[in-house]
Amino acid sequence: MIFPNLQGPKRTAVQLVGVVVTMASLSFAAVPFYDWFCRVTGFGGTTSVAETGSDVILDQTVKVRFDASLEQGMPWTFKPVERSVEIRIGETGLAFYEAHNPTDRPVAGTASFNVYPYAAGGYFTKIECFCFTEQVLQPGETVLMPVSYFVDPAMVDDPEGQFVHEIVLSYTFHETPLPEEQAALETPAAADRAAVN
Repeated sequence: MIFPNLQGPKRTAVQLVGVVVTMASLSFAAVPFYDWFCRVTGFGGTTSVAETGSDVILDQTVKVRFDASLEQGMPWTFKPVERSVEIRIGETGLAFYEAHNPTDRPVAGTASFNVYPYAAGGYFTKIECFCFTEQVLQPGETVLMPVSYFVDPAMVDDPEGQFVHEIVLSYTFHETPLPEEQAALETPAAADRAAVN
């Protein structure tokens, strides 16, 4: 018995509280575990990350298409500079996305990403990417943001990956709170604008 001194309804209540606490703990652990699982396996189109490019470059090519979208309410404009490229498997590619803040205030954003088809997720490897850090655009600012990547040659040996001839790299920008130092600078300016209006 777990609680030998408790009887009947009291024991049942304590056990139910234990179950609730255990389930709540598991739900908090699920998000980081799922994120780790996706990054390790490429599940759900999650990409890999590498310090350097591939040592092997194949003659076989793959088409990489670039997609951009914004979360509802995100005031930026955001688009790929090139819609697609043909690249050799293992070759390091460099793509650019353009973001513009048309508002009269600084706006911070973070990009989420995935790769389609999912079978290519674990083989699409990023070396550098704007999605690794938060981006802050000043009022009226336009920036070009790079992503350096390669498609791992191991994909051609994968039973599903070997049939992938086109990969879509998709980003969605979400508005995030301004970093503390930026928000501190913004507060007096916002107060000045309010006073003028």
